[in-house]
Amino acid sequence: MHNFRKLNIWLDAIVLAKEVYKVTSNYPKEEKFGLVSQINRCSVSVPSNIAEGSSRSSNKEFSYFIKVALGSLFELETQLILSNEFGILDSQELDKLVEKIIKLQKMLTKFLTNLEQK
Repeated sequence: MHNFRKLNIWLDAIVLAKEVYKVTSNYPKEEKFGLVSQINRCSVSVPSNIAEGSSRSSNKEFSYFIKVALGSLFELETQLILSNEFGILDSQELDKLVEKIIKLQKMLTKFLTNLEQK
């Protein structure tokens, strides 16, 4: 069992979720139950799945939750790109968030590889 509070992947995912919530607070009100809801759920899903996976008794089970967290990151990236395409999110903000998402995707992939080798 891992202590998720000490994992850099979890800490970085928490920071990302906070940044995403800050950005989506500026979205149009009519997107509250559309993109905003979807984006915020994805961002919260990442650290939540890391935490849940850390409680599992085997690395195989933990790996599953890391894969779910990775999927949420790719979904989040897609929704932010769509936000930009729809003219809701400016390109500079998108680039900043995507850079952090890609960094976290790489970290999770490396963590997953290490888990699966044990």
